Amino acid sequence: MTTLGIIGAGNIGSQVARAAIAHGYDVVIANSRDPRTLDDLVAELGPRARAATAEEAARDADVALVAVPFGAYREVPVEPLDGKIVLDANNYYWERDGHVEALDRGEATSSGLLQDHLAGSKVAKAFNHIRSTDITTDGTPAGTPGRRALATASDFPEAAAWVVRFYDELGFDAVDTSPLAESWRVERDRPAYVARQDAGELRQNLARAPRTI
Repeated sequence: MTTLGIIGAGNIGSQVARAAIAHGYDVVIANSRDPRTLDDLVAELGPRARAATAEEAARDADVALVAVPFGAYREVPVEPLDGKIVLDANNYYWERDGHVEALDRGEATSSGLLQDHLAGSKVAKAFNHIRSTDITTDGTPAGTPGRRALATASDFPEAAAWVVRFYDELGFDAVDTSPLAESWRVERDRPAYVARQDAGELRQNLARAPRTI
């Protein structure tokens, strides 16, 4: 069974953990503090979950999810994630993270910067443009009319394909907007950001996204 290592136990990380466990995954979850601060969450998640340090979650992961505040992305362990698929749920909020000129000018993407940091990993954008509470409530069976869709993007086809399969397991259609340089299309304040949309609507919103805000 696949082990999902989750680095960042906030709203997105904990909700993805709940959804993944409900679909048979094992989860190793970490925050920026002592793993014992996650005792209540792990008790809720049940026997398929355990708390760990970020290094341990990265090491033990088959696939990892990074869901930390963007400003902390350089703290994500590098070596334990080499060769692994890494799902990036980060969003850049300059009010919280401080200004990054390359992002403000539209010359880079937050996922691209994480890929630069994790040069040996296979980064794919995922779960950044859905409200955390919707992750466990909006999923529906494949073929459901109006099924909600989520986007991914990666420079590695196998990483994007993994996200597409994972989305489907959790009850969402997927739109692949690869390569990773196109991940800005689902960043903050773009038309696709946190909007409920089916695959056709998502494609339209991706196509009409302005490059800078």
